[in-house]
Amino acid sequence: MTIEDLTAEGDRVAVRWIARGTQTGEMMGIPATGKPTTVTGMFLNRLAAGKIAEGWGNFDALGMMQQLGVIPTPEPVHV
Repeated sequence: MTIEDLTAEGDRVAVRWIARGTQTGEMMGIPATGKPTTVTGMFLNRLAAGKIAEGWGNFDALGMMQQLGVIPTPEPVHV
């Protein structure tokens, strides 16, 4: 995992990240595919007393599933 951006203001810290890996075991009910993936995401954390008190996260699950071949990637539309 690589942190691409890290920003803090007040009691909030925002992180934008990229994770790269190969699915070698079962994940979310999906058997190992052996396929490499690159996934992007973000976290927003609220700090209290020097510790993470709350956190929210989001990542590109659809893109990951398409890279693993679980969900088909749509064909490009030519206009």
